[in-house]
Amino acid sequence: MPTKDVLTSADLTELQQSALGTADPLGIAAELAEAVEQGRLADPADTGRALTLAAEIAETRARLDAALRYADRAVQAYAEHTGPDAGFARALHARILFRTGRSDEALAELSALRPLLDSQPDAAAYLSAALEVGGRTDLAEQWLTEAVETALRDRTAEPTAQEAAGLLFFLLQQRHRVRRELALPHDQNDNLADRLENELFRTATTATEPDPAERLFLPREEFGALLARWPGSVEAYGRDWDEHRARIQRELVRLADSGRVGVGPLRGEVDGLAGHAERTGADPAGTSTRAGYAAELVGRGAQLPWPPERNEACWCGSGLKYKKCCLPRTRG
Repeated sequence: MPTKDVLTSADLTELQQSALGTADPLGIAAELAEAVEQGRLADPADTGRALTLAAEIAETRARLDAALRYADRAVQAYAEHTGPDAGFARALHARILFRTGRSDEALAELSALRPLLDSQPDAAAYLSAALEVGGRTDLAEQWLTEAVETALRDRTAEPTAQEAAGLLFFLLQQRHRVRRELALPHDQNDNLADRLENELFRTATTATEPDPAERLFLPREEFGALLARWPGSVEAYGRDWDEHRARIQRELVRLADSGRVGVGPLRGEVDGLAGHAERTGADPAGTSTRAGYAAELVGRGAQLPWPPERNEACWCGSGLKYKKCCLPRTRG
């Protein structure tokens, strides 16, 4: 994004989606920090958000000195806040401290965040991720286990699929993932995580199918060919491949958060879209053609697996790890 006099919340959202794919992500991180210093944020409440994004970019590019400076300032900006964004910023700060060899400080910061496991669904993911960076996956398992036991302690009945979008299920999922990484044997709570996920899957497969058009994905070359043939497709598919992928990633996260499992991107091709338009006599760039072609892909079983693990190849085929590609677009 070119330098702007004022950065709005919408600008920050766009940068969250696209910064890592630009030619100079570190330059964008520096510009974000400069915008904060110069008072060029349209909403001063976005200060912590802008600095957190700058820190994430610098960390991803292994510029840990800059990442730590930005993260220090982000934590200061969130000094009076206790919400999910503030918790994420502090966990990111701890993660960078781990990477710079300051393990004791990192553990102290994460220990202070540990109570959030009992109240914030996102905390299970960002705390366990930070501990794993510090080589303390064992401690992540311990904390998650104790949080799960606390959540279950006063229950009089087994959790149901209707509760699976809540705090307990996020704890169970992250604990299950961590225990797999540690090669620990299945226990009762791992079985509970599996049961709830299976119940969610059965519920999702019997519910009304979400609009498949929102999951229609075109690989980079296919996307370029689409816009070259039908420039009017921009509104439906996105202005560029970054926006295209970001839209699909956010839709998949939305579906997952609503209790949908087993739903992934639908991999399409320009020739397939053109063929569908020809068979139906419709405009290839029209929304009805997009919807019809997506439904056709559902029938063919053209769905890609989603989500990948953080360190696995991203679902979009970029060649980058998921954590460095489409996962950050989720926060947009």
